[in-house]
Amino acid sequence: MEKVRPFIKMHGGDVEFVGIEDDKVVLAIKGSCVGCTLADLTYNEMIGGIIKADIPGIEGIILRKG
Repeated sequence: MEKVRPFIKMHGGDVEFVGIEDDKVVLAIKGSCVGCTLADLTYNEMIGGIIKADIPGIEGIILRKG
């Protein structure tokens, strides 16, 4: 999370690692990320790509409001 957190905080949000479910990383989004129309794109495409590259076997991201 430390790799992606600075980018998210620049936009007034934050993220917390919750766990792994069914080969997907579960993240709790906070701050301005909650309700943002671009949150799905940001987390699933950009941040999901980073996480998938760093953790073999991860297939996607599950977002929860934290």
